[in-house]
Amino acid sequence: MTTAASIAADVRSKRTSAEAVARRTLDTLASVEPKLKSYISVFADGPRSAIEQAKAIDARIAKGEDVGPLAGVPIALKDNMCLDWGTTTCGSNMLRSYESPYTATAVQRLMDAGAVIVGKTNLDEYAMGSSTEHSCFGASFNPWDVARVPGGSSGGSAATVAARVVPIALGSDTGGSIRQPASFCGIVGVKPTYGRVSRYGLVAYASSLDQIGPLTTTVEDAALTLQTLCGHDPRDSTSTKRETPNFLAELDRPIENLRLAVPKQARSSANHPDVARVLDETIAAYRAMGAEVVECDLPLIDHGIAAYYIVAPAEASSNLARLDGIRYGHRAALEKGEDLFDLYCKSRAEGFGPEVQRRIMLGTHVLSSGYYDAYYNTALKVRRKIKDDFDRVFATCHAVLMPAAPSPAFKVGEKTGDPLAMYLEDVYTVTINLAGLPAMSVPAGFSAASNGEPALPIGMQLVSAAFDEARMLRIARMLEKATGAGSRTPA
Repeated sequence: MTTAASIAADVRSKRTSAEAVARRTLDTLASVEPKLKSYISVFADGPRSAIEQAKAIDARIAKGEDVGPLAGVPIALKDNMCLDWGTTTCGSNMLRSYESPYTATAVQRLMDAGAVIVGKTNLDEYAMGSSTEHSCFGASFNPWDVARVPGGSSGGSAATVAARVVPIALGSDTGGSIRQPASFCGIVGVKPTYGRVSRYGLVAYASSLDQIGPLTTTVEDAALTLQTLCGHDPRDSTSTKRETPNFLAELDRPIENLRLAVPKQARSSANHPDVARVLDETIAAYRAMGAEVVECDLPLIDHGIAAYYIVAPAEASSNLARLDGIRYGHRAALEKGEDLFDLYCKSRAEGFGPEVQRRIMLGTHVLSSGYYDAYYNTALKVRRKIKDDFDRVFATCHAVLMPAAPSPAFKVGEKTGDPLAMYLEDVYTVTINLAGLPAMSVPAGFSAASNGEPALPIGMQLVSAAFDEARMLRIARMLEKATGAGSRTPA
């Protein structure tokens, strides 16, 4: 699988056809999917199949029509984005058979740009997790080592891109769910500024934190996809009316007098030694390109997890209340003598997995009488201070550089019994969602292979000021050219 940019150019110029690309994609998917289990549904047959979508694009090209910048590019969707065919399950028994009557704005924009949707990818149930092990369809696996997780919650999307099945997949990022799996799988993952991409049609986890973004093999493809995704949507009340810049226009022009800030908190003793080494190598690479790298203090990074796991579960408790077995979702069978209360309890107990139940209960608790001010309001105050800390750094620096995750991909089952250890995987990412800022993970290096264990990819995270994605992408492109880490592929 080549890049999205090259596929689109070849399809538009008729050097190949969208149908041929779709057939190759489905063949590749069939060969690797048994070991990765990255998809919940694949559109291989029927009137809305990838082949039929591709044929329609070829027919339009034959008529001389401009089919868009993603002509014939195969794309996968995280299965919490609505599509008006197939199912939208969120990896949950509660929505296992749900068929959406409409398509998410972000997805529609990709299709309007000529993309071919090949399937829906696996995820932690309702995007609540960091390993893609919390899915009613079972776990997904990392193409670099199938004994390890691909990260989460967008693990299926990250795995299929890393395996070069598709050059682009969409994920959603509430607390790191694009950037952490991108780091684990050695690809590029972008979380745009909150409001930059419409959330209409994204099944909500935490409405003030969720944001759709691309997972790709290159920074150029990330910029190309983001260009298509962004723009105001009147159906999303949080969608910005700010004009979308041309993310590709100066992508290959390095930033002059680049100044990066590295938080001293990013030097945590909890970091895996290889993550600490790759951070130092990344700093050295930027300095070799003429950048100034300085230390900064973001003291609330260490408190971000606590604030996040108050705000996000509180919003989840509210958002998932509609899934009660009556308005939406799985409806349990009642025994004689059971009433409406029993129906609610049984439906939600059968429909939601343990991690979702844990977060709903936590969120309900922090919103309850007597705890709202002590927990939820306090977390919102911390959230404001986190944003202020980042803004202070951006007053003198172009971007913040730190790890995307404290470790390379961990083994399947290693952390499922310890929720706190799993939550700490997002220590470097949740503060960015709380602040509403853009951030991305870029392949930067690999762990050392030892004792029969393979070398695993490690990503570094760049964070920019709100709505400064164009400059962030340029800074990432500089690193991509310098290291070439993203050009390596799984064996």
